[in-house]
Amino acid sequence: MQALFASTNVWMIALLIFASRVLNMALDTLRMMFVMRGMKPLTFILGFFQTVVFVYALGSVISDLNNPVNTVAYALGFATGNVTGMMIEKRLALGYINITIISPTNGRQIAETLRGEGHAVTEIPARGKDGAVEVLECSVQRKFAKQVQDIALEADADAFITSRDIQRIWRGYWRD
Repeated sequence: MQALFASTNVWMIALLIFASRVLNMALDTLRMMFVMRGMKPLTFILGFFQTVVFVYALGSVISDLNNPVNTVAYALGFATGNVTGMMIEKRLALGYINITIISPTNGRQIAETLRGEGHAVTEIPARGKDGAVEVLECSVQRKFAKQVQDIALEADADAFITSRDIQRIWRGYWRD
């Protein structure tokens, strides 16, 4: 067993399995995000490459089940690949998001600032736990979500902000 851990070849194979599994899971995470957003061509391409990498990585582990280093590398690659895929997807920020801003004091100012930045905003007067509030609905490309949040919080640090992924169905205004 000690000879197994001393071999440079064992560690190189384990490193390749780890890297393959990270790539496999990053592709899988991105593929699932594209499935949810209805992006068929990208889903197809990522699915093909993800499967090729998966077969290689799994085959490398199965070919030597007596080697615990490969199994650990495979498991670590799985976990790391999930997080890596999430980081890549967040950086790409593809798709659309609906941001709801509830402001008890500065709803109109937030709406005007957002419109000044080119975003469409729907203002809805409402009543909250402590009285009158302004509900703002703003649908934007995900890449603008942080900007919308920053504008809202700068105008009203007590604003309540939520978001949800959406798909554009028909018409409306979208900032490019």
